[in-house]
Amino acid sequence: MRLAFLGTPTFAVPTLEALVSAGHEVALVVSQPDRPAGRGNVLTRPPVAQRAVELGLPLAQPKALRAGPFPERWVALGLDVAVVVAYGRILPDPLLAAPRFGCINVHASLLPRWRGAAPIQRAVLAGDTTTGVCTQQMEPTLDTGPLYCHRSIDLAARETSGSLHDRLMLLAAEVAVETLTLLGHREPVPQATDGVTWADKIEKDDGRVDLGGDCLAIDRQVRGMSPWPGGWLASTDGPLKLGEVEPVPEISGPVGTVLSLDPLVVACGVGALRLVRVQLPGRKMVTGAEAARGLRRAVGDPLVNPPVGSWGP
Repeated sequence: MRLAFLGTPTFAVPTLEALVSAGHEVALVVSQPDRPAGRGNVLTRPPVAQRAVELGLPLAQPKALRAGPFPERWVALGLDVAVVVAYGRILPDPLLAAPRFGCINVHASLLPRWRGAAPIQRAVLAGDTTTGVCTQQMEPTLDTGPLYCHRSIDLAARETSGSLHDRLMLLAAEVAVETLTLLGHREPVPQATDGVTWADKIEKDDGRVDLGGDCLAIDRQVRGMSPWPGGWLASTDGPLKLGEVEPVPEISGPVGTVLSLDPLVVACGVGALRLVRVQLPGRKMVTGAEAARGLRRAVGDPLVNPPVGSWGP
């Protein structure tokens, strides 16, 4: 098939590679514009744009989708279909309608669960045991289109958003290639009207941990925020980053106090949390026991001095 591919982050790269390997004619790759990245704010190509260049594929990184030269170029491509994977921008109606089979979105959840920007993180945060990848016929409204096919996987017991991202990234490539074999032979099926949930965009403050909560929920939060923005505790000395934690629901104590030094265990509102890897402000990631020594804490001490209003009155 003659297709356009729209994607931006690393998650979309294996799908682009799989479509090329399957013999489809990629008439155009569309990615977001280059952005400053890293400590030096160096202008950097998105991963999909970089891979398109390496593969020798035509590349467009339009700043505008509704005006300027891009819409006319898009229509003139004479596409059979457009495949969209984490492009990050809403496509206007004329672009959706131009390809013969419309636009197919590869989405990292089992719709209608987790429509929106952050389905991987939200699945981990919610404690879902199963998720997957599905393909939908794109509509003007977000993630509401009928479905072509899906593939499910079970979440591991200690799944992080990072590990789930990498597994779904490879699954997405398989599902995308399979979906293109169905076009013209099978009609997509409307999504269920119940079970709709929304995966709001993740912000940096979503990683802020409140030790007054349930240790099981905090554990999911830290895993769900890994690798970005990471779980962290606000303290008067700066953010204490939580690289890896484990819930300890069978013990308790005053919220925020140290219950054990090696391993380092801190009390939560419900249960406690074993801090496996911790990063003190301005330091490298270390074990919980090393962090306790660096903080000069004893059993019964507060782990950190939180800002006023944190962890209850």
